[in-house]
Amino acid sequence: MKLTIENIDTIRETARKFISYIGDHKVLAFYGSMGAGKTTFVKALCEELGVEDVITSPTFAIVNEYTDGEGNPIFHFDFYRIKKLEEVYDMGYEEYIYSGDLCLMEWPELIEDILPEDTMRVVITENGDGTRTVEF
Repeated sequence: MKLTIENIDTIRETARKFISYIGDHKVLAFYGSMGAGKTTFVKALCEELGVEDVITSPTFAIVNEYTDGEGNPIFHFDFYRIKKLEEVYDMGYEEYIYSGDLCLMEWPELIEDILPEDTMRVVITENGDGTRTVEF
């Protein structure tokens, strides 16, 4: 499936459509080059899910926890700075991944070997005309 983000003004509309396709998936892995819009799209998803917290990239913290509009936790990961898989084990990733709560992961390439089998893989690509393609 492919969705298009025309511009920043339509990103929440695209996020709303994307949410309708998540189904039972709880672990979503977002792939894309630096600047493709992964964090911006995750922010739009969280806003559409009712998160009122300030949504920022967890680049240094590795994981941020938000609360959706129904009081459920959402975990937002950024594995960009991970140097070795042991760091992920040390942070207790299994408690997050297998919690049954929504986990949104940026830079999952770095932990590909330990992603659950039913992970929803999402690729965000920046196009020449400034639009973004969200493919899953």
